[in-house]
Amino acid sequence: MRHTTLKAALLAAMTGLLAGEAGAADSRKNPFTLVYEGAITRNEPGKVNIRPVTYKLNGLRISANVYTPAQYDPKKKYPAVVVAHPNGGVKEQVAGLYAQRLAEQGYITIAADAAYQGASGGQPRNVDKPAYRIEDIHGMADFITRYPGVDATRLGLLGICGGGGYSLAAAQTDKRFKAIATVSMFNSGRARRNGYADSQLETIQERLQQASAARAQEAADGKVLYAGDAELTDEQIAAQPFDLYRQGYEYYWRSHAHPRSTFRYTRSSLLDLMRFDATNQIELINQPLLMIAGSKADSLYMSEDAFAKATGTKDKELYKIDGATHIETYWVPKYVNAAMDKLTSFFAKTL
Repeated sequence: MRHTTLKAALLAAMTGLLAGEAGAADSRKNPFTLVYEGAITRNEPGKVNIRPVTYKLNGLRISANVYTPAQYDPKKKYPAVVVAHPNGGVKEQVAGLYAQRLAEQGYITIAADAAYQGASGGQPRNVDKPAYRIEDIHGMADFITRYPGVDATRLGLLGICGGGGYSLAAAQTDKRFKAIATVSMFNSGRARRNGYADSQLETIQERLQQASAARAQEAADGKVLYAGDAELTDEQIAAQPFDLYRQGYEYYWRSHAHPRSTFRYTRSSLLDLMRFDATNQIELINQPLLMIAGSKADSLYMSEDAFAKATGTKDKELYKIDGATHIETYWVPKYVNAAMDKLTSFFAKTL
């Protein structure tokens, strides 16, 4: 149920996520289909501009948006930041918001749809394998470091939610990234393996059997099975046991919905997801590291765990935004501003 019914609007109003209150744009009314507060509606000389681009990565067509700062001059040199989007998200949502805000601070930024997702190519749709998501980050670095005006020696990385976990993995070996930041980091492997908040430890083997069966079926007759593709009612959303899931459904399916954004992923992807962990070999990160999370986020344990294990860097900080939940760091102005204040000082110091 993607459209907003009266009942959905009432629910969103009660939770503070009504699209009008959040300032989110209707994707159909924005020429770039952006769905965040303050989104660019047209490119104007002397202001921050957005440039839709495409490029090839391992034979697939990748769709991305490049944001350039005000008074951009391709003959000058600018620091750049790669922005990796959340699981289920697309570049037009929170990744675009942070990419635009960083461009306002003088950075050239890029936000790309993951391969097999959003407007990027790849079949079957919505494959969600960690190796692909990590490669997406390397690919964004390949592209943006060759973009006119980019100083390739001053490249930063920002990962949001699942993109944060994959950014930690990518930065372990990709030393083009001189500084790494995450917002509301989500360790996709741990969550898919153990369940959110480690709530499904007793069913790991059962779920691995289901994923294995899905892979076997794909090989046998080509039929692709999906997980996470539920169409929840407003009552079912309100009854979700975790803030992340409840507010996540409200954000992605109600207040900041985008037609290419979906929670679904191929069930066979779990074979890869469940053996992945964003903190595995995290000690290889020796670059400056900033991790941002809401103090009330029920995903905070993931950032705390990764931060403690990131022993390879002496320049690291875990910054907790007082009062924020996971999803609220995506759109609530005061929490986004708090995150941006930290990101601005962090990248100014490290890039």
